[in-house]
Amino acid sequence: MEPTSSKADQPRLPEPAFRDDKHHIKIYQGDCLSILAAIPEATVDLIFADPPYFLSNDGITCHAGRMVSVNKGQWDKSRGADENHQFNRAWLAACQRVLKPNGSIWVSGTAHVIHSVGFAMQQLGFKLLNDISWVKPNPPPNLSCRYFTHATETLIWAAKNKKSRHTFHYKLMRELAGGKQMKSVWEMKPPEPWEKRFGKHPTQKPVALLERILLAASSEGDLVLDPFMGSGTTAFAAFRLRRSFDGVETEAAFVMLAIRRLMNCLVVVGMAVECIQIDLDLAARSVDRSVRGQVQVPAQVPDVESRANSTALVHRERKFFFVGALERTVVYSVVADSLDDAWQRFRASPQSRLPIFSVIKTETEIYLAQGS
Repeated sequence: MEPTSSKADQPRLPEPAFRDDKHHIKIYQGDCLSILAAIPEATVDLIFADPPYFLSNDGITCHAGRMVSVNKGQWDKSRGADENHQFNRAWLAACQRVLKPNGSIWVSGTAHVIHSVGFAMQQLGFKLLNDISWVKPNPPPNLSCRYFTHATETLIWAAKNKKSRHTFHYKLMRELAGGKQMKSVWEMKPPEPWEKRFGKHPTQKPVALLERILLAASSEGDLVLDPFMGSGTTAFAAFRLRRSFDGVETEAAFVMLAIRRLMNCLVVVGMAVECIQIDLDLAARSVDRSVRGQVQVPAQVPDVESRANSTALVHRERKFFFVGALERTVVYSVVADSLDDAWQRFRASPQSRLPIFSVIKTETEIYLAQGS
Protein backbone atom coordinates (compact mmCIF):
# COMPACT_ATOMS: atom_id res chain seq x y z
CA MET A 1 0.00 0.00 0.00
CA GLU A 2 1.44 3.36 -1.04
CA PRO A 3 1.81 5.95 1.72
CA THR A 4 -0.65 8.83 1.52
CA SER A 5 0.72 12.35 1.21
CA SER A 6 0.17 14.82 4.00
CA LYS A 7 0.66 18.54 4.48
CA ALA A 8 3.93 17.75 6.24
CA ASP A 9 5.23 16.22 2.99
CA GLN A 10 4.55 19.40 1.02
CA PRO A 11 7.38 21.91 0.57
CA ARG A 12 7.03 25.01 2.73
CA LEU A 13 7.06 28.53 1.43
CA PRO A 14 10.07 30.57 2.55
CA GLU A 15 9.66 33.83 4.35
CA PRO A 16 8.82 36.47 1.76
CA ALA A 17 11.34 39.19 1.05
CA PHE A 18 8.42 41.60 1.32
CA ARG A 19 4.88 41.28 2.56
CA ASP A 20 2.02 43.65 3.14
CA ASP A 21 -0.84 41.86 4.84
CA LYS A 22 -3.16 44.83 4.59
CA HIS A 23 -3.07 44.79 0.77
CA HIS A 24 -2.31 41.04 0.46
CA ILE A 25 1.02 41.43 -1.31
CA LYS A 26 3.89 38.93 -1.00
CA ILE A 27 7.20 38.88 -2.87
CA TYR A 28 9.53 35.88 -2.73
CA GLN A 29 13.16 35.77 -3.81
CA GLY A 30 14.11 32.41 -5.24
CA ASP A 31 13.63 29.91 -8.05
CA CYS A 32 10.08 29.99 -9.41
CA LEU A 33 9.83 26.17 -9.63
CA SER A 34 10.65 25.79 -5.92
CA ILE A 35 8.26 28.57 -4.87
CA LEU A 36 5.42 27.35 -7.12
CA ALA A 37 5.77 23.82 -5.70
CA ALA A 38 5.07 25.23 -2.22
CA ILE A 39 2.01 27.29 -3.19
CA PRO A 40 -1.25 25.44 -2.40
CA GLU A 41 -3.00 23.86 -5.37
CA ALA A 42 -5.85 25.69 -7.14
CA THR A 43 -5.51 28.99 -5.24
CA VAL A 44 -4.54 31.51 -7.95
CA ASP A 45 -7.04 33.37 -10.15
CA LEU A 46 -4.71 34.85 -12.77
CA ILE A 47 -1.07 34.44 -13.76
CA PHE A 48 1.02 36.82 -15.82
CA ALA A 49 4.41 35.43 -16.85
CA ASP A 50 7.23 37.14 -18.71
CA PRO A 51 9.76 34.27 -18.84
CA PRO A 52 13.33 34.47 -20.16
CA TYR A 53 13.36 35.02 -23.93
CA PHE A 54 16.77 33.30 -24.28
CA LEU A 55 18.01 36.30 -26.27
CA SER A 56 21.40 36.81 -24.62
CA ASN A 57 23.52 35.37 -27.42
CA ASP A 58 26.27 38.05 -27.63
CA GLY A 59 24.42 39.91 -30.38
CA ILE A 60 23.84 43.66 -30.67
CA THR A 61 20.82 45.93 -30.77
CA CYS A 62 20.03 49.64 -30.78
CA HIS A 63 18.99 51.45 -27.61
CA ALA A 64 18.53 55.23 -27.37
CA GLY A 65 20.41 55.64 -30.63
CA ARG A 66 23.43 53.64 -29.49
CA MET A 67 24.68 50.19 -30.36
CA VAL A 68 24.46 47.97 -27.24
CA SER A 69 24.77 44.30 -26.37
CA VAL A 70 21.63 42.18 -26.21
CA ASN A 71 23.00 40.28 -23.20
CA LYS A 72 20.77 40.78 -20.17
CA GLY A 73 22.17 38.26 -17.72
CA GLN A 74 22.89 34.60 -17.14
CA TRP A 75 19.17 34.00 -16.57
CA ASP A 76 18.51 34.90 -20.25
CA LYS A 77 21.16 32.60 -21.79
CA SER A 78 19.81 29.96 -24.17
CA ARG A 79 20.30 26.34 -23.13
CA GLY A 80 19.47 24.96 -26.56
CA ALA A 81 16.03 24.37 -28.06
CA ASP A 82 15.32 21.11 -26.19
CA GLU A 83 16.35 22.33 -22.74
CA ASN A 84 14.58 25.65 -23.26
CA HIS A 85 11.38 23.79 -24.08
CA GLN A 86 11.75 21.47 -21.09
CA PHE A 87 12.11 24.53 -18.87
CA ASN A 88 8.97 26.09 -20.37
CA ARG A 89 7.00 22.89 -19.83
CA ALA A 90 8.18 22.65 -16.22
CA TRP A 91 7.18 26.14 -15.11
CA LEU A 92 3.93 26.07 -17.10
CA ALA A 93 2.95 22.77 -15.44
CA ALA A 94 3.72 24.30 -12.04
CA CYS A 95 1.54 27.30 -12.89
CA GLN A 96 -1.27 25.06 -14.11
CA ARG A 97 -1.29 23.25 -10.77
CA VAL A 98 -1.80 26.42 -8.71
CA LEU A 99 -4.46 27.92 -10.99
CA LYS A 100 -8.06 27.67 -9.86
CA PRO A 101 -10.35 25.55 -12.11
CA ASN A 102 -11.53 28.70 -13.91
CA GLY A 103 -8.20 30.52 -13.73
CA SER A 104 -6.21 31.74 -16.72
CA ILE A 105 -2.63 32.63 -17.63
CA TRP A 106 -1.00 35.24 -19.85
CA VAL A 107 2.52 34.71 -21.18
CA SER A 108 4.55 37.35 -23.01
CA GLY A 109 7.40 36.64 -25.40
CA THR A 110 9.09 37.17 -28.73
CA ALA A 111 9.55 34.60 -31.49
CA HIS A 112 12.58 33.26 -29.60
CA VAL A 113 10.37 31.68 -26.91
CA ILE A 114 6.66 32.13 -27.59
CA HIS A 115 6.29 29.20 -30.01
CA SER A 116 7.76 26.85 -27.41
CA VAL A 117 5.38 28.28 -24.81
CA GLY A 118 2.36 27.75 -27.07
CA PHE A 119 3.38 24.17 -27.89
CA ALA A 120 3.99 23.38 -24.22
CA MET A 121 0.53 24.73 -23.38
CA GLN A 122 -1.01 22.39 -25.94
CA GLN A 123 0.96 19.46 -24.54
CA LEU A 124 -0.22 20.23 -20.99
CA GLY A 125 -3.88 20.61 -21.92
CA PHE A 126 -4.35 24.35 -21.52
CA LYS A 127 -7.21 25.93 -23.47
CA LEU A 128 -5.76 28.57 -25.81
CA LEU A 129 -8.00 31.64 -25.81
CA ASN A 130 -6.18 34.42 -27.71
CA ASP A 131 -2.83 35.49 -29.00
CA ILE A 132 -2.36 39.23 -28.59
CA SER A 133 0.06 41.23 -30.71
CA TRP A 134 1.54 44.09 -28.69
CA VAL A 135 2.68 46.68 -31.26
CA LYS A 136 5.39 49.14 -30.25
CA PRO A 137 4.94 52.41 -32.18
CA ASN A 138 8.62 53.37 -32.10
CA PRO A 139 10.76 50.21 -32.03
CA PRO A 140 14.56 50.32 -32.23
CA PRO A 141 15.92 50.03 -35.78
CA ASN A 142 17.42 46.81 -37.09
CA LEU A 143 21.16 47.50 -37.28
CA SER A 144 22.06 44.65 -39.62
CA CYS A 145 19.48 45.71 -42.24
CA ARG A 146 18.87 42.03 -42.98
CA TYR A 147 15.53 41.64 -41.18
CA PHE A 148 12.27 43.49 -40.68
CA THR A 149 12.30 45.75 -37.61
CA HIS A 150 11.07 43.88 -34.54
CA ALA A 151 8.02 45.93 -33.63
CA THR A 152 5.80 43.41 -31.78
CA GLU A 153 5.68 40.99 -28.90
CA THR A 154 3.13 38.21 -28.58
CA LEU A 155 1.01 37.43 -25.54
CA ILE A 156 -0.76 34.08 -25.28
CA TRP A 157 -3.86 33.96 -23.12
CA ALA A 158 -4.96 30.50 -22.02
CA ALA A 159 -7.36 28.94 -19.52
CA LYS A 160 -6.31 26.15 -17.14
CA ASN A 161 -8.00 23.42 -19.19
CA LYS A 162 -10.79 22.72 -21.69
CA LYS A 163 -13.45 22.81 -18.95
CA SER A 164 -12.47 26.21 -17.56
CA ARG A 165 -14.97 29.05 -17.62
CA HIS A 166 -12.46 31.87 -17.62
CA THR A 167 -13.12 35.45 -16.50
CA PHE A 168 -13.44 38.02 -19.28
CA HIS A 169 -14.87 41.51 -18.70
CA TYR A 170 -16.16 41.95 -22.22
CA LYS A 171 -18.23 45.09 -21.58
CA LEU A 172 -15.33 46.94 -19.99
CA MET A 173 -13.00 46.04 -22.84
CA ARG A 174 -15.60 47.22 -25.32
CA GLU A 175 -15.86 50.53 -23.47
CA LEU A 176 -12.08 50.94 -23.55
CA ALA A 177 -12.17 50.25 -27.30
CA GLY A 178 -14.59 53.12 -27.91
CA GLY A 179 -17.77 51.05 -28.09
CA LYS A 180 -16.40 48.40 -30.44
CA GLN A 181 -15.15 44.90 -29.76
CA MET A 182 -11.52 45.10 -28.68
CA LYS A 183 -9.18 43.52 -31.20
CA SER A 184 -6.21 41.30 -30.50
CA VAL A 185 -3.76 43.94 -31.74
CA TRP A 186 -2.77 46.38 -29.01
CA GLU A 187 -0.64 49.43 -29.76
CA MET A 188 1.08 50.62 -26.60
CA LYS A 189 4.19 52.62 -25.86
CA PRO A 190 7.06 51.06 -23.91
CA PRO A 191 7.43 52.05 -20.24
CA GLU A 192 7.30 55.79 -19.63
CA PRO A 193 10.19 57.55 -17.82
CA TRP A 194 8.19 57.73 -14.55
CA GLU A 195 7.91 53.93 -14.57
CA LYS A 196 11.72 53.69 -14.40
CA ARG A 197 12.13 56.30 -11.69
CA PHE A 198 13.50 53.79 -9.18
CA GLY A 199 15.59 51.76 -11.63
CA LYS A 200 15.42 49.84 -14.89
CA HIS A 201 14.85 46.26 -15.95
CA PRO A 202 15.96 45.12 -19.43
CA THR A 203 12.57 43.54 -20.26
CA GLN A 204 10.28 45.83 -18.26
CA LYS A 205 6.66 45.93 -19.42
CA PRO A 206 4.53 49.09 -19.39
CA VAL A 207 2.01 49.50 -16.57
CA ALA A 208 -0.72 50.16 -19.17
CA LEU A 209 -0.25 46.67 -20.62
CA LEU A 210 -0.55 44.93 -17.26
CA GLU A 211 -3.51 47.03 -16.20
CA ARG A 212 -5.41 46.09 -19.34
CA ILE A 213 -4.66 42.38 -18.79
CA LEU A 214 -5.78 42.51 -15.16
CA LEU A 215 -8.91 44.50 -15.99
CA ALA A 216 -9.82 42.07 -18.76
CA ALA A 217 -9.25 38.74 -17.00
CA SER A 218 -9.55 39.29 -13.23
CA SER A 219 -11.77 40.94 -10.65
CA GLU A 220 -11.15 43.00 -7.52
CA GLY A 221 -9.85 40.80 -4.72
CA ASP A 222 -8.54 38.09 -7.07
CA LEU A 223 -5.08 36.65 -6.46
CA VAL A 224 -2.60 37.47 -9.24
CA LEU A 225 0.70 35.59 -9.53
CA ASP A 226 3.85 36.55 -11.44
CA PRO A 227 6.55 33.83 -11.40
CA PHE A 228 9.10 36.04 -13.22
CA MET A 229 8.38 39.32 -11.47
CA GLY A 230 11.34 41.40 -12.66
CA SER A 231 10.85 45.06 -11.73
CA GLY A 232 7.42 44.44 -10.21
CA THR A 233 5.14 45.95 -12.86
CA THR A 234 2.50 43.26 -12.25
CA ALA A 235 2.62 43.95 -8.50
CA PHE A 236 2.30 47.68 -9.16
CA ALA A 237 -0.73 47.17 -11.42
CA ALA A 238 -2.33 44.67 -9.02
CA PHE A 239 -2.08 47.12 -6.14
CA ARG A 240 -3.57 49.96 -8.17
CA LEU A 241 -6.49 47.74 -9.27
CA ARG A 242 -7.14 46.21 -5.81
CA ARG A 243 -5.96 42.69 -6.61
CA SER A 244 -3.95 40.49 -4.24
CA PHE A 245 -0.49 39.60 -5.47
CA ASP A 246 2.20 36.94 -5.13
CA GLY A 247 5.47 37.47 -6.99
CA VAL A 248 8.67 35.46 -7.47
CA GLU A 249 12.05 36.77 -8.64
CA THR A 250 15.53 35.22 -8.52
CA GLU A 251 17.65 38.39 -8.71
CA ALA A 252 18.03 40.32 -5.44
CA ALA A 253 18.56 43.62 -7.27
CA PHE A 254 15.23 43.29 -9.10
CA VAL A 255 13.44 42.29 -5.89
CA MET A 256 14.63 45.53 -4.29
CA LEU A 257 13.62 47.49 -7.39
CA ALA A 258 10.09 46.07 -7.16
CA ILE A 259 9.93 46.83 -3.44
CA ARG A 260 11.01 50.43 -4.01
CA ARG A 261 8.27 50.87 -6.60
CA LEU A 262 5.65 49.42 -4.28
CA MET A 263 6.76 51.40 -1.24
CA ASN A 264 6.32 54.58 -3.23
CA CYS A 265 2.62 53.68 -3.48
CA LEU A 266 2.12 52.11 -0.06
CA VAL A 267 3.70 54.78 2.10
CA VAL A 268 1.70 57.95 1.82
CA VAL A 269 2.82 60.65 4.17
CA GLY A 270 0.48 63.44 5.08
CA MET A 271 2.47 66.18 6.75
CA ALA A 272 0.70 69.05 8.41
CA VAL A 273 2.93 72.08 8.70
CA GLU A 274 1.83 74.62 11.23
CA CYS A 275 3.14 78.03 10.30
CA ILE A 276 3.40 80.77 12.90
CA GLN A 277 4.15 84.23 11.61
CA ILE A 278 6.48 86.05 13.97
CA ASP A 279 7.79 89.57 13.54
CA LEU A 280 11.46 89.25 14.43
CA ASP A 281 12.16 92.98 14.10
CA LEU A 282 11.88 94.88 17.37
CA ALA A 283 10.03 98.18 17.25
CA ALA A 284 12.37 101.16 17.02
CA ARG A 285 12.36 103.00 20.37
CA SER A 286 14.81 105.87 20.32
CA VAL A 287 15.80 107.55 23.58
CA ASP A 288 15.57 110.88 21.78
CA ARG A 289 11.81 111.55 21.68
CA SER A 290 12.30 114.23 19.08
CA VAL A 291 12.84 111.63 16.35
CA ARG A 292 9.66 109.65 17.13
CA GLY A 293 8.07 108.31 13.97
CA GLN A 294 11.20 108.70 11.88
CA VAL A 295 12.78 105.63 10.27
CA GLN A 296 16.52 105.29 10.38
CA VAL A 297 17.98 103.82 7.20
CA PRO A 298 21.23 101.86 7.47
CA ALA A 299 24.14 103.40 5.63
CA GLN A 300 24.64 100.31 3.43
CA VAL A 301 22.26 97.46 2.59
CA PRO A 302 23.95 94.17 1.53
CA ASP A 303 22.89 92.98 -1.90
CA VAL A 304 20.74 89.83 -2.25
CA GLU A 305 23.59 87.64 -3.49
CA SER A 306 25.87 88.43 -0.56
CA ARG A 307 23.07 87.69 1.91
CA ALA A 308 22.36 84.34 0.22
CA ASN A 309 26.00 83.33 0.36
CA SER A 310 26.44 84.28 4.03
CA THR A 311 24.41 81.81 6.08
CA ALA A 312 24.88 79.92 9.33
CA LEU A 313 23.21 76.70 10.45
CA VAL A 314 21.28 77.42 13.65
CA HIS A 315 19.16 74.28 14.02
CA ARG A 316 19.21 70.68 12.78
CA GLU A 317 16.70 67.98 13.67
CA ARG A 318 16.43 64.36 12.53
CA LYS A 319 13.05 62.79 13.21
CA PHE A 320 11.75 59.25 12.66
CA PHE A 321 8.10 58.36 12.08
CA PHE A 322 6.93 54.77 12.65
CA VAL A 323 4.02 53.78 10.41
CA GLY A 324 1.72 51.00 11.64
CA ALA A 325 1.24 47.79 9.66
CA LEU A 326 -2.51 47.58 10.27
CA GLU A 327 -3.51 51.23 10.26
CA ARG A 328 -1.28 53.18 7.91
CA THR A 329 -0.83 56.11 10.25
CA VAL A 330 2.10 57.34 12.29
CA VAL A 331 1.91 55.46 15.59
CA TYR A 332 5.14 56.80 17.08
CA SER A 333 7.62 59.56 16.32
CA VAL A 334 10.90 60.48 17.93
CA VAL A 335 13.87 62.80 17.46
CA ALA A 336 17.00 60.63 17.28
CA ASP A 337 20.52 60.65 15.88
CA SER A 338 20.18 57.36 13.99
CA LEU A 339 17.69 54.69 12.95
CA ASP A 340 19.11 52.27 15.56
CA ASP A 341 18.60 54.88 18.26
CA ALA A 342 15.04 55.48 17.05
CA TRP A 343 14.27 51.74 17.17
CA GLN A 344 15.62 51.50 20.73
CA ARG A 345 13.39 54.34 21.84
CA PHE A 346 10.40 52.82 20.06
CA ARG A 347 10.92 49.47 21.81
CA ALA A 348 11.01 51.27 25.13
CA SER A 349 7.76 53.13 24.39
CA PRO A 350 4.15 52.10 25.18
CA GLN A 351 3.58 51.59 21.40
CA SER A 352 6.28 48.89 21.17
CA ARG A 353 3.73 46.09 20.77
CA LEU A 354 2.27 47.58 17.60
CA PRO A 355 3.45 45.96 14.33
CA ILE A 356 5.40 48.40 12.16
CA PHE A 357 5.21 48.55 8.36
CA SER A 358 7.76 51.27 7.60
CA VAL A 359 9.90 53.98 9.15
CA ILE A 360 10.17 57.44 7.59
CA LYS A 361 13.05 59.78 8.36
CA THR A 362 12.86 63.55 7.95
CA GLU A 363 15.64 66.06 8.41
CA THR A 364 15.07 69.73 9.13
CA GLU A 365 17.74 72.42 8.91
CA ILE A 366 17.31 76.12 9.64
CA TYR A 367 19.89 78.64 8.44
CA LEU A 368 20.35 82.25 9.45
CA ALA A 369 21.18 84.60 6.60
CA GLN A 370 23.99 86.66 8.19
CA GLY A 371 24.84 90.19 7.33
CA SER A 372 21.26 91.03 6.41
